[in-house]
Amino acid sequence: MKFSRSYLLEIQFLGFRFSGWQKQINAKTIHDIVDKSLSFVIIKDAYKTIGMSRTDAKVSANKYFVQLFVNKKIEEETFIKSLNNNFPQDFKIIGIKNVLTNFNIINAAKIKEYHYYFSFGEKAHPFSATLLTSLSEQLDIELMKKGAKLFEGKHHFNKYCTKPSKETILERRLGSCEIIENTTLTASFFPKKSYVLKIRGKGFLRYQIRLIMATLFELGKGNIDLLYIKESLLQNNDKKPLKNIAPASGLQLYDVELDLK
Repeated sequence: MKFSRSYLLEIQFLGFRFSGWQKQINAKTIHDIVDKSLSFVIIKDAYKTIGMSRTDAKVSANKYFVQLFVNKKIEEETFIKSLNNNFPQDFKIIGIKNVLTNFNIINAAKIKEYHYYFSFGEKAHPFSATLLTSLSEQLDIELMKKGAKLFEGKHHFNKYCTKPSKETILERRLGSCEIIENTTLTASFFPKKSYVLKIRGKGFLRYQIRLIMATLFELGKGNIDLLYIKESLLQNNDKKPLKNIAPASGLQLYDVELDLK
């Protein structure tokens, strides 16, 4: 069906109880909730929604865009209020913008910033599990900071991707990759000190960030060294897949910069 109007919805969600964005049989997904909530707002008219990208199960988003196609003009302030009233507590719409119907949210140029929140040294309060990964082991955080910087720039990420196809472009560029002390996401039940891995780039492979985080955890534990990371990013690396992947719930899509041209 061809629609006459198109809007970008900027939303936030806590992904802990969902199986990612894409609709699936016998699974609760982000797309399911968005469409179900919209059905109470756009009651009599047809509509279609497309998400900007897939997300892993349990991954949250501080900023995520959904393209909405409709046939009638939307009164933005009323729409936002109504959708928030129908969203569950772990969803929120924070903005809406009119775009051309030929705008393609999936193919639009975008820069994403992901955050991975973690702590170490003791097990965190169970309430933290929705947003932060805690390791009971001690980590060499200064060494991990050096390791994170090795991922910056253009590298061959075949070891940092799960089940790539023949068409998958494995050479990617990370604009930045750093570990700093976390002051962005706080709560009374969080550990006294926690950290965040911040990564910015134009495109990411399946599980890439969680595989990077798991590798940095191994570095912090002393199980690998900086040379291992350097060699893992070479095109002629050993091609052996990494065994460890960091839990999904510590990962958050923090920011997205869209090119609307």
